[in-house]
Amino acid sequence: MRDKIIFNWSGGKDSAYCLHQLQQQQADILGLLTSVNEHYQRVSMHGVRISLLEQQCKQIGLPLIKMMVPEMPDMQVYEQAMTSVLSDLKSQGATTAAFGDIFLEDLRRYREEKLAQLNLKAIFPIWKIPTIELARSFIAKGFKSIITCIDNTVLDQSFAGRLFDESFLQDLPANIDPCGENGEFHSFVFDGPVFKDAPVAFTKGELVLRSYANPTDPAQQKGFWYCDLLPA
Repeated sequence: MRDKIIFNWSGGKDSAYCLHQLQQQQADILGLLTSVNEHYQRVSMHGVRISLLEQQCKQIGLPLIKMMVPEMPDMQVYEQAMTSVLSDLKSQGATTAAFGDIFLEDLRRYREEKLAQLNLKAIFPIWKIPTIELARSFIAKGFKSIITCIDNTVLDQSFAGRLFDESFLQDLPANIDPCGENGEFHSFVFDGPVFKDAPVAFTKGELVLRSYANPTDPAQQKGFWYCDLLPA
């Protein structure tokens, strides 16, 4: 019996590459599950407007499943929201959740443990692919994405709003993961082999700096530069 997969979709490059891998395997994907900031009506962390997320999923041709969460939810609130959504999807036939994680062992273990409590399986189709190899393969396959968010403690604001291309990779400091797997940057995919018709059209808006309490040290602030993307 084939797995019926809920794909955990961020709208970024690793998600898109991972989805492409599953599509190449003729996987049965029920929909794209995205965490959305209810206050700002944007993709959590990535800062992308819901309208662009909806266009993206429409061009991919898979249903969008939005999990609405408050601004800066604590783990209990987040887990309650996720449990509710996944339980509903399981009742509709879902057996498996897919993730575009690459090498964060703690995160993988957390996902597997939480899903096991719901009797769901977790799969990680691009797990342990070297990130520089993954980044260059993403570009070579014709995917196009733009950097929508950067952690300003590790990258200069000039990286926000850039295309994810070979020039971007060459300009990254040596201590930054080429795929931003440690949260250094996030992206929005607007074209590539997972899209059925046309690219997602947008224009670049302003750069905005937002600061949040550092989860590892609440007395400290952690800042992120966001490049706003406007529907064209």
